[in-house]
Amino acid sequence: MSDTSVLNDPDYRVPGAGRGLFDVFRHRYLLSLLLKKGVATRYHGSVLGWVWSYVRPGAQFLMYYLVVGVIMNGHKDIPYFPVYLFAGIVAVNLFSETLRNTTNAVVDNRSLIKKIYLPRELFPVAATGVALIHFLPQAALLFVVSLICGWTFGWLQILAFLAGMAIILLFALGLGLFFGAINVNYRDARNFVDLILMFATWASPVLYAWSMVQKRAPEWIYNVYMSNPITGAVELFHNAFWLPLSPQTARPDNLLAFVLIGFAISLATLLVGQLVFRKLEGSFAQNL
Repeated sequence: MSDTSVLNDPDYRVPGAGRGLFDVFRHRYLLSLLLKKGVATRYHGSVLGWVWSYVRPGAQFLMYYLVVGVIMNGHKDIPYFPVYLFAGIVAVNLFSETLRNTTNAVVDNRSLIKKIYLPRELFPVAATGVALIHFLPQAALLFVVSLICGWTFGWLQILAFLAGMAIILLFALGLGLFFGAINVNYRDARNFVDLILMFATWASPVLYAWSMVQKRAPEWIYNVYMSNPITGAVELFHNAFWLPLSPQTARPDNLLAFVLIGFAISLATLLVGQLVFRKLEGSFAQNL
């Protein structure tokens, strides 16, 4: 076969020329292998294993509930405060683990990247999948606690939960692509990610009610706060698990509009992250 006929073959792909995140769908088998590897090695050598997926959020909940809820009396204005608090913790934990995993995904797989060509986006997407798998026990625990407190099934609650989860994953993956690409050359990226994660819990209504920001902050700060994708996702988790237990509680005005803004920001972040990742991925093998 001549070189011209090979180049004109619609199935021919120039080695190293990828199509970004679209290539992930063409390499689903490789993605499944990376997912299995990530899940299998997560607790390798650990005695408790998957139990840690329950211990960590449980310890976080206990610490925040005792300090914020009991000592600081933060629970007095929020009915069913334990469910409110745990729903927020679970949402922020999904964001934290996804962003941390995706930021380190390329560096952690340096041995593969230096030896063979694979679509580089496979690694952060697989890291996102691993974070989602380890999020499920926390979500199941939140579901059980809510049921014990009197939660009843409703399709709107399920849609709110899925929408909140989608916003978190898109936003975290976009940031992870951006910082993961920069992390190859400059390990300072991990420090920026640590700063983001340090503020994540406090920059969204996890430990307190959104109304405190509305009452005490200027209107423009409140609007910026509510437009934060994580704030919108946390409120969707609250709508899914906490609001059915306290349906008379006031909710933010224009919450749907803020959620849509947060979703748009998440998509824009994903686009920017993909563009930066593709621009820098050609030098990954040399710089690792």
